[in-house]
Amino acid sequence: MQRLDGGATVPAHLAGGIVALGNFDGFHLGHQAVVARAVDRARAEGRPALVATFDPHPVRHFRPDAVPFRLTTLDQRERLFAAAGVDAMVVFHFDAALAALTADAFVAERLAAGLRVGGVVTGEDFTFGRAKSGDIATLRTAGESAGFSVDTVGAVMLDGEPVSSTRIRGALRGGDPRGAARLLTRSYAIEGIVQHGDKLGRTIGYPTANLDMGPYLRPAYGIYAVRGRLSDGRVLNGAANLGIRPTFDPPKELLEPHFFDFAGDLYGQRIEVELIEWLRAEAKFDGLEALIAQMDHDCARARELLAG
Repeated sequence: MQRLDGGATVPAHLAGGIVALGNFDGFHLGHQAVVARAVDRARAEGRPALVATFDPHPVRHFRPDAVPFRLTTLDQRERLFAAAGVDAMVVFHFDAALAALTADAFVAERLAAGLRVGGVVTGEDFTFGRAKSGDIATLRTAGESAGFSVDTVGAVMLDGEPVSSTRIRGALRGGDPRGAARLLTRSYAIEGIVQHGDKLGRTIGYPTANLDMGPYLRPAYGIYAVRGRLSDGRVLNGAANLGIRPTFDPPKELLEPHFFDFAGDLYGQRIEVELIEWLRAEAKFDGLEALIAQMDHDCARARELLAG
């Protein structure tokens, strides 16, 4: 699958495509419905299927001091879109220039001239253009003039409530990764490069693969049963501390998975860690003996949960 710059003109073989338009952070059930509609239309009409997303998230542009909230990176979204049958991902770089475009200018410059769209599929509540001045009615009117169609997909409901990224963030912050996974249709996963740490874990029999949380949402701090996916395709079960390690000084925010029955060197490798179950909150222990006893218990629980 190709990744394209939303500020450039698409290649000829992708012109006239059906474009799923939105942010798609998390690529949850609702987002999947929008993209599936676009792919189905594209296949029925013999056109390419594209997804147009925004990076950074518009909230990050308008509120640069906002706490981290992303559910997926661009790389993760690209893989998810590809698995959904999409031919290309278009990334609109959200900066001051894009934020200043009127709704009509966005349609004319980015959709009609840049992407040369044959059709757009988006959510019913999609807004765009300077100060969110454009809505679905605006998009349909502009599409009629520019020669492309507009389809909308309503909210997907689960347990009587709309599926949304906000709802997923609430579940993760509340220590409910399984609830988030139902909305995402997969476990919430944090991807990063394994970095060198202070190597305290290996001295007590629990070596860890340390990941910086970067732009990701911070789920509830605590101990999790996790599943790691390595770059070579291997899948490893484990337990992880996500937080600031209150027993050690100085505090340092990390995701620290310990993978069971694994002795390889992961430094410098890109891995993805799925949060499967929240086991307990972080705690400060009086000494290493108490910490190790608790870790023994945590890992036994994680093994049991992951085996099931």
